[in-house]
Amino acid sequence: MKILSRTLLAAYILTLLWLVLFKFSFDLPGVLDYQQRSLNLVPFVDYFRGNVRETIDNFVVFIPFGLLLGVTYKQISFKRKLASILIFSLAVEAIQYALAIGTTDVTDIITNTLGGLFGLAIYGLAKRYAGDKWLDRIIVVIGSFLLVSLLLYRILVIHVRY
Repeated sequence: MKILSRTLLAAYILTLLWLVLFKFSFDLPGVLDYQQRSLNLVPFVDYFRGNVRETIDNFVVFIPFGLLLGVTYKQISFKRKLASILIFSLAVEAIQYALAIGTTDVTDIITNTLGGLFGLAIYGLAKRYAGDKWLDRIIVVIGSFLLVSLLLYRILVIHVRY
């Protein structure tokens, strides 16, 4: 189970990077040619302008990160897992800024971290009511199914143009 959860976590992180940095595009040179460096240091400014969907999407897409960290790294403290999510989010936003792809936004860091926190909290609560092994199997099986479904959907259905 540990190998499966680590494999799923690695696949999830790679998919998350592909989503956040390249918006699921196969045209990486096209994405890098887009060259729109933007920095927003005012939290939730777009939220108040009506861009609620992106804020919610950022939250939701990081929930599995917390769940998978809970499954995969039981010996690491809650604070260190949360710090890992925050550092990953900061790193992704820094890469976006350095490569001038998309908007580097403090709101993304906040909502990504809150999504991961929510995943960690769900895992912690679920552990109280279900056995670790059973819960881990459910998360890994459902997570694998959802990740494969998402990738197939992207490859077979969505046509991304940058």
